[in-house]
Amino acid sequence: MITLAHGNGGRLMRELIRDVFAKHFSADTTADAALLPRLEGETMFTTDGFIVEPLEFPGGDIGTLAVHGTVNDLAVSGATPRFLAVTCLIEEGLALATLERIAASMGRAARDCGVAIVAGDTKVLPRGKGGGLYLSVSGIGTKNPGAPPGLVSIRPGDAILVSGTLGDHGTAILLARHEFGLHGDLISDCASVVPFTTAAEAFSGLRFMRDPTRGGMATVANEISLATNRRVTLEEARLPLQEQVRGICDMLGYDPLYLACEGRVIAVIAPAQAAALLAAWRALPGGNGAAIVGAVEAGRPLVVLRTALGGERILDELEDDPLPRIC
Repeated sequence: MITLAHGNGGRLMRELIRDVFAKHFSADTTADAALLPRLEGETMFTTDGFIVEPLEFPGGDIGTLAVHGTVNDLAVSGATPRFLAVTCLIEEGLALATLERIAASMGRAARDCGVAIVAGDTKVLPRGKGGGLYLSVSGIGTKNPGAPPGLVSIRPGDAILVSGTLGDHGTAILLARHEFGLHGDLISDCASVVPFTTAAEAFSGLRFMRDPTRGGMATVANEISLATNRRVTLEEARLPLQEQVRGICDMLGYDPLYLACEGRVIAVIAPAQAAALLAAWRALPGGNGAAIVGAVEAGRPLVVLRTALGGERILDELEDDPLPRIC
């Protein structure tokens, strides 16, 4: 079990770093900074924090979430992820076995993504003040030649695609909390999106990519609309939703379009290339749920969901937090 002494800089802290983190990460635990090789091309940098509850959930844990979340932020920005640095804020009382499982899964996820965890830090918080474990991760990558130009390049008529089913992570976390007496076999979509962003970067008409984490699909759609000063229309009939996600959200009053995904990409692309990108995504492992879900249109900035019955519903910007501590 973690005690405050594990954060005092002494023997227990040294053993914690050596026995739990160093054997799973690439970091040199004797150094205060990592010496990185010279990188060719432009360098991209990101940082993110992770406070999910519970720490372990179907399809992943806070460790895999932290690695994939940071890697994905670089990938949708058009970078090849290379290096990560991790800060662990550990609450007194956390089981050492739990911490080691999470460290091990972080190491596996990093190796699977082709990145190295090269630096880190640990701090121990008093019992009751840390939520078990918080992670802060920074990432470095190199910009790819096919990196999308960004929001400023989006034009009326451009198509909007998503690489897989929506709301899986948020719904899996909700089920894992056992707050409503509900059970299911749904798993989080927590995964690297690098195969999908790499495929998208092969298209000259690619405008923009984003991973729909906090706030989900609806929040990214609002970001596109506000940044371009144009209308975004989503087609309800085209939205890829698993039946479990749809049913649980209907039962509890959640809108799956606002729930986080942790292994999906939203892309905006020239309409003439949308079908080809869709085919490329569907050919990838995990891409069978990919879909063209809407378009950017001329008109005042708002996000509209065209319902299966032919009506329209405005998807406003998120005001409250429907499911806190989700990522």
